[in-house]
Amino acid sequence: MILNKTKKTLSGISIIILSVFMMGIVFSCKNDKNPDQIAATKIKPLSFEIPAKGNSWVTNNVVLNNRIIRDDGIRNWKDSETRIKTYFKTEKTGKINLMLKLKGIEESSKIRISLGSDTKEITIKKANKKEVSIGEFNISKAGYQTIEIQGLQKDGTVYADIDAFIIEGAATAANVYFIKEDFYFGRRGPSVHLSYELPKEKKITYFYNEINVPEGEDVIGSYYMANGFKDGYFGIQVNSETERRILFSVWSPFDTQDPNEIPDDHKIILLGKGDGVTSGEFGNEGSGGQSYKVYNWKASTTYKFLLKGVPAKNNSTDYTAYFYAPEQGKWNLIASFRRPQASRYLQNLYSFLENFETKTGYISRKANYNNQWIYTSDNEWIELTKAKFTADATARKESRWDYAGGVEGNKFFMKNCGFFSDTTPIDSHFTRKSNGVAPIIDFSKLEALE
Repeated sequence: MILNKTKKTLSGISIIILSVFMMGIVFSCKNDKNPDQIAATKIKPLSFEIPAKGNSWVTNNVVLNNRIIRDDGIRNWKDSETRIKTYFKTEKTGKINLMLKLKGIEESSKIRISLGSDTKEITIKKANKKEVSIGEFNISKAGYQTIEIQGLQKDGTVYADIDAFIIEGAATAANVYFIKEDFYFGRRGPSVHLSYELPKEKKITYFYNEINVPEGEDVIGSYYMANGFKDGYFGIQVNSETERRILFSVWSPFDTQDPNEIPDDHKIILLGKGDGVTSGEFGNEGSGGQSYKVYNWKASTTYKFLLKGVPAKNNSTDYTAYFYAPEQGKWNLIASFRRPQASRYLQNLYSFLENFETKTGYISRKANYNNQWIYTSDNEWIELTKAKFTADATARKESRWDYAGGVEGNKFFMKNCGFFSDTTPIDSHFTRKSNGVAPIIDFSKLEALE
C-alpha cells in the first residue's frame, strides 16, 4: 500500500514538472521578440485630446473670440473669412494623425486644415460619426505647433461645432503640452516677473524705473508694471483700442477679495492725487486703494516711474507714485496713499508683465525695463543691476511655455504670450550692464505736488 502511494506521488510530481516546463516553452515563444520590437512597444505614441475652449483663438478678428470660442468649444462658426488657430507644444518631431471631435453633424460642410507645412481639405458629411479623421501631418520642428482651420462651404448655418482636436503619432511619443484646466488664466497666458536684488541694511525711500514698449508690442490687455513693491504696484496698461492708463494700487493689510469687507482701521486712505486721476477701491486680486489716469502713452517712448515709500504716524506707511511723461517734460503726481497696520520703507521691489484679456492671449508682447535705481535714507542713489526672472502658476504647471526674460545690453526685458518656443527657464538670474548715471530729481518739487 505504501509503495503504491509513493509511485502515485512521484507520478503526480512528474506531471507537474512537465506541465511547468511546457508552459515555459509556450511563454518563451510568445515573447520571442527582438529588442527593437520590444522598444517599439514601450514607446507607443499616445493620443491627446486638446480642448478647443482652452486652446483656440479667432486670430484675424479679435472681437469674435468671445462669440465663437465658447465654454463648450468652437461654436457659431459661420463666416468663411474667419481664421481659427489652435496651439499645442511637442518635444518630438515626426508624423501626427489629426482628428476632430465634434458636438454633432447637422449638415455637411467642407473645411481646410493646416498643421506644420501640410494642408488638407475635408468634407464633413452629415452621416459621419462625432470623431472625424483629418489625416496625417508632418511635424518638422519641436516646439509650439499651430492647427489652422478655415471654412470653405456649408449646407447648414455653421461649418462645424468642434469640441476638441485629437492628435496621435510619432510626434506625441514624448510630452505634449496644452491648456488642460483653469482655462481663464490659461487663455490670458503666463505672467512674468523680475525681482531686483537689493542692498542689505538700507532704508529705501524711492524706487526709480523706466519702461519702453517697442513698436507693435503694445497689445490690448497688457499691463507693463514698472514699480512693484511689498504692498502694491505701479505701471501702464493698454485697456482698449482707444484707452490707455497709468495705474497705481496699494493693497489693504486685510485679506479679502471684496473691498466692502475691509474694516475701517485696515482701509487704504487717499492722501492726494494728481490732475485727471480717478481714485477708488479694487478687489478680486486682494483689495485696497486704486488710482489711475487715462493717458495715451506711446510705443517706442521711454517713460519714467518714481515710487516713494516712508514710515508715517500711527504705525502706517505713506506710498506716493510719480510719472514722468517726455511729451510734457515734467513729473506728474498720480496719487498718494496711507496704508495702516505697518510702518516701513520700500521692500521687495520688482516688475512684471501680464495680459488681462483672454481674447489677446495668442498675441506676443514685450517691454524693456531700462534703468533701475533706489534712493536711501542716507541720501544716496544705488543702481540695481541684478534681477531674478520668475513666472506665475500658469507657467509653473506647464499650461503655457511662451514666456521669456533676460538682458539686452544695459536693459532688462520681459516677453510673454504668442506661443513662441524660445522659453527662458524660470528662476534664472540676470545682470545688466551698469549705466552709471543716477537720475537727477528735485524731490522738493515733487513734494510740492502732493
